[in-house]
Amino acid sequence: MRQGTMAVLAALGLAAFLAGGCANKEVVKSEEPVVKAEPAKAPEAAKAEAPQPAKQMPVEQATPAAEPIKQAEPQAVAAPAEETAFENIYFDFDKSDLGKDARDVLTKNAEILLKNKPSIKIQIAGNCDERGSAEYNLALGERRAKSAQQYLITLGVPADRLSTISYGKEKPAVEGHDEAAWAKNRRDEFVIMH
Repeated sequence: MRQGTMAVLAALGLAAFLAGGCANKEVVKSEEPVVKAEPAKAPEAAKAEAPQPAKQMPVEQATPAAEPIKQAEPQAVAAPAEETAFENIYFDFDKSDLGKDARDVLTKNAEILLKNKPSIKIQIAGNCDERGSAEYNLALGERRAKSAQQYLITLGVPADRLSTISYGKEKPAVEGHDEAAWAKNRRDEFVIMH
């Protein structure tokens, strides 16, 4: 009897330890792989387009660092260029409500989903700027993704074609510690699921 109690306590302790250690992991609402809707440019293409190569070098060097993350997800498939028509929406500081600009973009995204891409599924990825705790930003990112999901559903997109995920502050679009960078990081991205 005592050994059984000890085994249960040990299992509960291990579960609590694992749950506490996973606080910074991504919250996934679907078991499907995630594919970014906007593929990164190859370093050669970035060099060809860059008018001032010396100023572009840090950006080009930062791109390969993101590659191992994409390669770590073997089930992810790169989206063809014609499927990258979805626009991101942006939020005010500490807000998850949709402004007029965000609603206009969502209307365009809904038209693409309903008319041009009637069979694809979309994952709405909620993101935040670097301010605030990881836990708070995960919850805020989830609220942002849910706001966009609900609005798309009201526009006629079937709910079974939409899923949400929150990355909180873990995947900034722009590195920086000022309002210009923060404004670009407070966003929802629309990722085509394969």
